[in-house]
Amino acid sequence: MTSTLEPTETAAERHEAPFQTYEERLRTLSEASVDQHFDAFLDIDWDHPDFAIDPTDERWVLPATDVLGRHAWYRGLPKDEQIRIGLYRQANITKVGLQFEQVLIAGLMNYAFGLPNGSPEFRYSTHEATEECHHTQMFQEFVNRSGQDVRGGSVFFRGISPFLPLAARIAPFGFFYGVLAGEEPIDHVQKSVLRAGREMHPLLERIMQIHVAEEARHIGFAHQYLEHKAPRLSRAERAVLSIVVPVVMKWLCNEIIVPSKKAQQDMGIPDSVMKELYWSGEEAQKFLRDLFGDVRMLAEDTGMMNPVSRRVWRALGIAGRSSRFRSQPASAAA
Repeated sequence: MTSTLEPTETAAERHEAPFQTYEERLRTLSEASVDQHFDAFLDIDWDHPDFAIDPTDERWVLPATDVLGRHAWYRGLPKDEQIRIGLYRQANITKVGLQFEQVLIAGLMNYAFGLPNGSPEFRYSTHEATEECHHTQMFQEFVNRSGQDVRGGSVFFRGISPFLPLAARIAPFGFFYGVLAGEEPIDHVQKSVLRAGREMHPLLERIMQIHVAEEARHIGFAHQYLEHKAPRLSRAERAVLSIVVPVVMKWLCNEIIVPSKKAQQDMGIPDSVMKELYWSGEEAQKFLRDLFGDVRMLAEDTGMMNPVSRRVWRALGIAGRSSRFRSQPASAAA
């Protein structure tokens, strides 16, 4: 089994990108999907003894890169309770990711259905949908083997999910910003975990490696699409979307990162701890801001930042310095 990750975009590559046409960039992404892709049941040896999930394994203790894992309340719990909560949390985050990607797949199919012949977006959209299907299989298999009966997202998110893919036909520009609202936070968290180099369960590590590798292309496509389509927006569309974008970012970030009411109850997290973690504590607020460095950069590049929208970003607690290049570590951005 390999653990090769997609290289992140460097500042130099970002400056070179304009020398390629939009169609050439999409063709490059499509060819990369052919040359390097993963299968949920070929690239993970689910029945390997090292991948067995033991609910007493101390490697399920949440790392310091997790906002809950570094909180004093969690660190003060008995070890067996830290393990129980850690396994549940990893399974629930995985389930939320699965649900988000199901929405994304349906949206991509809605979007591709209306594309004309010869559209440069059609091929890559279907490549991405194929990869996301493998991700949902991979995520659900992990949840099944974890033994945790998790629900994933909030009741509201699960209720509205069947209707969200329609946005891909009605407002594709907004839809692909919504894609980033879900993909950027989880990508940021997983990269932080992998970069930390902490010993973790090898099955979870392998899942993260595969997900990060392919999400680099998916996030890259959304960035390319939005940069290409932004100049075609009317002034009214740009004004409305500039307000909608930060609202969607914060909402979907909360759905993915913040435990639902049921998850909170199952893990036994006190309300006071939840309030501090999401997002009143100073450390938690910094973590929240760091999640959106890349999106803030894109918002500036696509004309989604203006005096009014900047106030919305600040009011939602997700304003801050923009990244200088995609996947720039937060410490470097600061």
